[in-house]
Amino acid sequence: MDKELQEMFEIHGGILKTSELLQSGYYHRKIQQLISNGEIEQIRRGYYQRIGDNSYSEIAIIARLFPDAVLCMESALDYYGYTERTPSAWNLAVPDSSSRRRFRITWPVIKPHFICQSRFPVGITDTELEGTKVKIYDRERTICDCLTHRNKMDAEVFNSAIRGYLTDPKRSEARLGKYAVTLRVQGKVQEVLGIWL
Repeated sequence: MDKELQEMFEIHGGILKTSELLQSGYYHRKIQQLISNGEIEQIRRGYYQRIGDNSYSEIAIIARLFPDAVLCMESALDYYGYTERTPSAWNLAVPDSSSRRRFRITWPVIKPHFICQSRFPVGITDTELEGTKVKIYDRERTICDCLTHRNKMDAEVFNSAIRGYLTDPKRSEARLGKYAVTLRVQGKVQEVLGIWL
C-alpha cells in the first residue's frame, strides 16, 4: 500500500468511504485490486479499512460508521460506572427512520435501538472515549431507558444501574423528573426511585 493511501486512512480514523477513495483517484478497478491483494477490506457497503489494522479502537470505527448514533443502555451504564459487567455489544440509539441494513456488520459488535423521532433527542450529550468524540445519553436518560426496558434487562444489571445512579453525586433529580414526563415513565420513577429521592 502506498504512503499516500496509508496517510488517508490515518487522517480518517482508519476508515475510508468509497467517495473519499474516488476523490483521490482510487477508482473501482483500483479498489478491487487493493481488496484482491489483501490490503483493504469492505466493512460495510461503501466503507473500507486496512486489513490487519488493529490500531484503531472500536469506538473510533463506530463514530465513523454511525455519526448519528448515541451510546445508550448497557454502553452508557458502563461509561457512567453503573455496571460491573462489560457489555457484549455496543448499544446504539438511532432514530427509528434509520435503515436496518446499515447495522449488518460483523465487527465491531453493535446492538441498535430504534427510537421514535420525538424521544430520540432527549438527553443527548457529548463525551470523549479513547480520544474519539461521541454522543451519549446522559445519566437521567439512561436511567429512564432502564426503567422503560426493565423487563428485558438482566435483573442484576438493572439493580446495579439504580444503585449506581442513587449514589452518583452528579445525578440531577430535577432532570430525571423532567425526562420522566417526556418519556412517560413517571410512575416507574416513583415506584423504583421514589423512596430514595
